Amino acid sequence: MATATHGSAIVFPKEAFDPLATLEAVREHKATALYGVPTMFVAELDLLAHGAVPRDGYQYLRTGIAAGSSIPSELMRKLHKQLNLTELTICYGMTETSPVSIMTTTDDPMDKRIDSVGRLMPHVQAKVVNPSDWSQTLAIGQRGELAVSGYLVMKGYWGDPKRTQESLVPDENGVLWMHTGDEASMDELGYVKITGRIKDLIIKGGENIHPLEVENCLFAHPNVKEVSVVGLPDERYGEVVAAFVVGGDGEVSAEEVRGWVREKLSHHLGMFVKYDCEFLAN
Repeated sequence: MATATHGSAIVFPKEAFDPLATLEAVREHKATALYGVPTMFVAELDLLAHGAVPRDGYQYLRTGIAAGSSIPSELMRKLHKQLNLTELTICYGMTETSPVSIMTTTDDPMDKRIDSVGRLMPHVQAKVVNPSDWSQTLAIGQRGELAVSGYLVMKGYWGDPKRTQESLVPDENGVLWMHTGDEASMDELGYVKITGRIKDLIIKGGENIHPLEVENCLFAHPNVKEVSVVGLPDERYGEVVAAFVVGGDGEVSAEEVRGWVREKLSHHLGMFVKYDCEFLAN
């Protein structure tokens, strides 16, 4: 819609996502904006790293939108540096909120554009609540479940009143709030940071471990291209941390991956590592 209302051109390199065709189209058409989800951007950076496409020809790129899932801060830095996407913005939302409710802008400070999903869109309200007690709104900086309210919130799930009642909950004033299932915090300036999914939280021996924090840590390793961290059942601890890693050009062992996390995050954070995996770009 933005291209239509502003008289811009939009390029569809192929019917389905193809990182090579995308980068070739960027160079050929001197594109100024690039859109995608994290796995798409990772695939494009991988082609650059392996010399599958020339490293020049992206000087016209400056902006675009990254959305669809949490964006590792290290990935944002690489996109700024390698693809010249210095004005790339992050959109946060869900289908139930039509879909964008929070967004960074090119005027935001660089650290906020990299480490947060921005601030609320106009006419939208949000709060961070206790996941175990939705009536309790948490203080600035505390982690909890993000809830959104406003004109953009859906009426309900078609033909599923039970699920609607579970997610769309009125407060004491009768205002409906969409409970997103995302763990987040909000700072004093209104910037929202998504720290994971409530259901994805790993509880190892009573300790809460946030998969996104571990993923961000591993993504900063020079020989890690992609990573997904989940919890696996364990008889002793209840759950243990498991990292599924797509390697880069250099060799890296599972023990090196563990050592990297122990050094950067916690000396006590042991985990299962499955190396040389393959992820779908969707």
